[in-house]
Amino acid sequence: MGAEETLFQRFGKEFPKGTELFREGEIGKEMFVIQSGKIAISKRVRDVEKVLAVLGPGEFFGEMAIISNKPRNASAAVYDDAKLLVIDPKTFEAMIRGNAEIAVRMIKKLAERLSEADAQIENLLHGDPASRVVHQILQACQTRGRPLEEGVEIDFAVREMPRQIGVGEPAVRSMLDRMERAGLIERSGDRLTVYDTARLHDFLNYLEMKWKFGDL
Repeated sequence: MGAEETLFQRFGKEFPKGTELFREGEIGKEMFVIQSGKIAISKRVRDVEKVLAVLGPGEFFGEMAIISNKPRNASAAVYDDAKLLVIDPKTFEAMIRGNAEIAVRMIKKLAERLSEADAQIENLLHGDPASRVVHQILQACQTRGRPLEEGVEIDFAVREMPRQIGVGEPAVRSMLDRMERAGLIERSGDRLTVYDTARLHDFLNYLEMKWKFGDL
């Protein structure tokens, strides 16, 4: 029996699609690790439930309730039938003490989440939708861009944009069309090639000046 099966026998539970695992504001005493399936993390923003992320196998969530002992800061529901490891504070402590690699992985992941949150906040400071789209592309180039002979390639799912930057799909598509016509980017499905990030920075500066001072 492999390590995954052993872990699942000890801590695993199966949850059907639609199961609510916890609600924002509740006191929580467990964290979860996804072995299979998907989980939607959401938060209430001005009376609307907004999905912040959809997590898949290998991801963990709910850990802040154990680490900080504070109420849940978001809700979690099963997006696709899932197998989860359900870990209580005692087990969590034993895992961290007994395996430095787990601790390091968690710290890296938490740091990653913080920088993603910072980037989202920074993006929302941009007043106009066009600037937000360009800023999001530049951010992706910096954090997860794949260098090509000519430019940088990123994964850029337009359907995720309303959730991430608060700009509707039609506006994002229209902005991408404009950048493609200007020869700044090239699209292929959910992949996007940025030919010259410096030119894209210049374009972002231009958009922001235009937003502040009207048509130049």
